[in-house]
Amino acid sequence: MCGIFGHYSFENINYTQQQIENMGDAISHRGPDGQGIYYTEKLSLGNQRLAILDLEHGQQPFTSECGNYVVVQNGEIFNHVELSEELNRQGFKFQTNCDTEVILRLYERDGIKGISKLNGMFAIAILDKIKEVMYLIRDRVGEKPLHYYFDGSSLLYSSEIKSILKVIPTPSVSPKAIMEYFSFNYIPQPRTIFENIYHVETGSYLEITNKGICSKKWWDPSSIKTKIQSEDEWVSQFNTILDDAVRIRLRSDVPFGAFLSGGVDSSTVVGLMAKHLNEPVKTYSIGFDDKRYDESLYAEEAATRFATEHHSKKVSPNMLDLWEKVIYHCDQPHGDVSFMPTYKVAEMASRDVKMVLTGDGADELFAGYDKYLNFFEDGSGFNFDEDYHKQLTLFSKDSLDELLSDDYKEQSDVEVVKSRILPLLSQVAHMDDINKALYIDTQLLLSGNNLVKPDRTGMAVSIENRAPFLDYRLIELAFSMPGELKLKGGQTKYIYKKSVEKLIGKNLTYRRKQMFTVPIGDWFKSTLKELCIELLLSERTRRRGFFNYDFVEKLFNEHIDNLKNNTREIRALMAFELWCRRFLD
Repeated sequence: MCGIFGHYSFENINYTQQQIENMGDAISHRGPDGQGIYYTEKLSLGNQRLAILDLEHGQQPFTSECGNYVVVQNGEIFNHVELSEELNRQGFKFQTNCDTEVILRLYERDGIKGISKLNGMFAIAILDKIKEVMYLIRDRVGEKPLHYYFDGSSLLYSSEIKSILKVIPTPSVSPKAIMEYFSFNYIPQPRTIFENIYHVETGSYLEITNKGICSKKWWDPSSIKTKIQSEDEWVSQFNTILDDAVRIRLRSDVPFGAFLSGGVDSSTVVGLMAKHLNEPVKTYSIGFDDKRYDESLYAEEAATRFATEHHSKKVSPNMLDLWEKVIYHCDQPHGDVSFMPTYKVAEMASRDVKMVLTGDGADELFAGYDKYLNFFEDGSGFNFDEDYHKQLTLFSKDSLDELLSDDYKEQSDVEVVKSRILPLLSQVAHMDDINKALYIDTQLLLSGNNLVKPDRTGMAVSIENRAPFLDYRLIELAFSMPGELKLKGGQTKYIYKKSVEKLIGKNLTYRRKQMFTVPIGDWFKSTLKELCIELLLSERTRRRGFFNYDFVEKLFNEHIDNLKNNTREIRALMAFELWCRRFLD
């Protein structure tokens, strides 16, 4: 686990080694255990290391003995043991036990095609001097971020945007990105909030040569076909794959634990960890005094069931003092306030461990959110392709037209969310509607918001998050499973819950899902009212010229007068202004 950074110059635009070092320094929180750089005026590959495997010998970059191949990575290759054994049998000699060396040897053998053998979360840069090509590679679903700036003359890349901003003047804000942010509540890949800064798309890599850059897709679950088999067969396959996904994610040379909310996902992961370990699992959770948002009793139940070494702390749900810090670590505005409690539990765990397992990804693969149940159970007469986008939309097309000033409207006749999901739907026309919905969320929501949260909040305190549910074998199983086995009889995650009930018990399996969030909408009417006015309607905010501030004021007044619940809209606007103050001012 680390951060990576570097450059590639197409013309006579050269970055100094000091500038590249500054890029690394900007993300030292991702890798406080050392910096390593391969540098020439033409290109560079840099790494900030958080040592998890082979603490003594795992420094990056890794360079082949012939000097022709150079590799850096951010992430972990969970099947590195099996791959190194296979490569060893074929005559490849290893100097370390580090997973990054496995990437190097695999590239020596297979070239770029070798990445398909990696089971992990990763952002990788590979330099091939023989082919005169550099690759920037991102994992299958976007567990690890990888941004790049490209202006036609040079390319800069990094795990975080703030690192790129150390070298270039702050680019203009993208009007398209603003429209997408207020449509989705986050900015979907590959766009970012800045002009000319992009995200390498999930399951893709950039091929960079003197001729320019080319993006290529190397993995996509859209081609997976549905299988028909018995429920018992699905249960058996699910349990076998998930058990192994947990097992290989326990490989670590540093102390580790797990986040435990007491929900079905984290309880399942902790239950399987306990099965594989000879010592108690270290588990971490936070609770709130407000019972509406407190899950600590369920976490205690799971901790007792699996005899974990449980660390729990009651905190005030009002942790708005963290909002600006979290936005800084995200680089972009996000309207999701659950980033704050996630930061809090990561901060607590980081005092004892450097790595945790989490339950991330299960809801998007196996239909765990109530929104799926509400849409598909109550949607008689709906047309999926025409109607589903409404479930994903923050500001509707008409509201967006009212919200944005003329300078920041792009093609205001377009329904932004619908225009983004239609190309995705065309790729999965063979899937049932439930799996179509889940495919959309794995491509947009997961990479754009839900995996940003554990990565950025964890890395902010130098802690690694591993998500067994995002093992590619489990993803491929999920998309081969008929949607009717995910939502069945008014139950979310039907087959999944049937699979784990014996492990975690009926109470934890079928408890009502609780969102990990804080009651911020209530505070907008009371303790946060003055902050709302300052961030939404102050002269400092108005001078930016992004919005129609009469409409913003109307949204706010409707909310505080209890005429309409505009919590999500106000939250997104406030997060945007906090982002402006941190990154533009």
